[in-house]
Amino acid sequence: KRAAANIRKSRRSEGGFVFLHLGGDRVVGLREVISIGDCTTFIDDPHKKFDINREFLERMQSEGKVIDDSDKKPKSFVVTDDKIYLSAISSITLKRRASMIFDIDMKK
Repeated sequence: KRAAANIRKSRRSEGGFVFLHLGGDRVVGLREVISIGDCTTFIDDPHKKFDINREFLERMQSEGKVIDDSDKKPKSFVVTDDKIYLSAISSITLKRRASMIFDIDMKK
């Protein structure tokens, strides 16, 4: 029941557009989403494996294209056509929501 409620909350179709709920009051068009990633992999990266992700995020932040909806505790980041959203919701949960929404939308 809970998963169905999340789908109803995060899935708002208007003219063929489907939205992904990122937490709080933030939703983005599913078709705009390029990538969903885990912030912990490059924020706490002692081996410097994910420097390119960190550099990308810093560059986008300097251009004013990062929106932090995580109360300074990001668990995931969502890259869209023109912005990066930081979310307090885990990347696994966001990917699951996106997958469920995509599956429902494909059955239409």
